[in-house]
Amino acid sequence: MADLDTIILESEDHMNKAVEFLHAEFNGLRSGKASPSLVEGIQVPYYGTPTRLKDMASISTPEPRLIIISPFDPTALPDIEKGIIEADIGISPLNDGKVIRIPIPELSEERRNDIIKVAKNKSEEQRIAIRNIRREANDAIKAIQKAGDVSEDIMHDALDSVQKTTDAHIKQVDELFGKKEAELSEV
Repeated sequence: MADLDTIILESEDHMNKAVEFLHAEFNGLRSGKASPSLVEGIQVPYYGTPTRLKDMASISTPEPRLIIISPFDPTALPDIEKGIIEADIGISPLNDGKVIRIPIPELSEERRNDIIKVAKNKSEEQRIAIRNIRREANDAIKAIQKAGDVSEDIMHDALDSVQKTTDAHIKQVDELFGKKEAELSEV
């Protein structure tokens, strides 16, 4: 029985991670509003070592369409500016010698639709990942039953449990996509 419980808990944990990953991916998609998550994951070469921007600067959004990056080390400003340009996220940094300002332009209808397509693809990738986790869990449960360690009724209960968990996580993915789509559709 402990093996079945372990399989179910591990599959749920992996599904949770898939939903969290999608949430992080959606935070990185530009929606026309300034958000620190647009830039905080950008890798910047800092003394020869790739470093995440959020680890080397404070990132704030004082206005709905402006991101301000204040590096902890002012000598890193040119590297940060170069890293943002190389990240190719469709926004141009303005370096004033003390901070970097990133104005967020309004998105065109075409660009909004492109970003919605990207979000839809990312959602589908996570749905597939969740279904693969379900398949692996189901295969492991069936193998335990085939080995004679559990009865067929217990196996079916475990399979039902995995399916309910899968359905709940697929629903979370769909809700995240719905929210992102609504956010991107706002003008």
